[in-house]
Amino acid sequence: MFVLASSSPRRAMLLSEWGFKPEVIEVNVDETLPPGCDPYEGVGILAARKALAGLKFWQESGGNEADVVIGADTMVVLERQALGKPKTPYEAELMLESLSGREHLVLTGLALARGDGETVVAVAETKVRFRPLSHDEIRVYVESGEPLDKAGAYGIQGGARKFVESYHGSLSNVIGLPMELLSDKLKAWGIDQTV
Repeated sequence: MFVLASSSPRRAMLLSEWGFKPEVIEVNVDETLPPGCDPYEGVGILAARKALAGLKFWQESGGNEADVVIGADTMVVLERQALGKPKTPYEAELMLESLSGREHLVLTGLALARGDGETVVAVAETKVRFRPLSHDEIRVYVESGEPLDKAGAYGIQGGARKFVESYHGSLSNVIGLPMELLSDKLKAWGIDQTV
């Protein structure tokens, strides 16, 4: 059994598109990180917290020791500073203005945990460049409401795809789950897309 410890509909969608049939559970974890924590380390820490919390919940609910639980955390990073989810439309506008005409990184920490104690954590990186954005474009996009639940205030699979000039790396990583990396890690455990 394959279990996704995430309430993200985008992650569930990606898994389905790749042929996985996961159980989906929601876990709440402390997302605070140590002061000065490097973004690469941070996404790995948060992904591991989610996977282990999901594993604990799943086993307490009667899950099998061989079941694999995945946790993931995505950060948008501009000049080594993580841009979280905007709390207000104004904050979303500021984030998008900071990304306008510039390259940034999208990092996703991926953690797999199994009841036998085996855990693996990896990080995927994609470079994304936005074309220069006008104030009106940003305002219209923010008014759509889409940016408010997304790291860096945008979703590449939605209205912000027209902002992207180029990207290098995994597109699914930018959406929220690096499927190529996940597939490789699962294959190393003998699990394929029919699970």
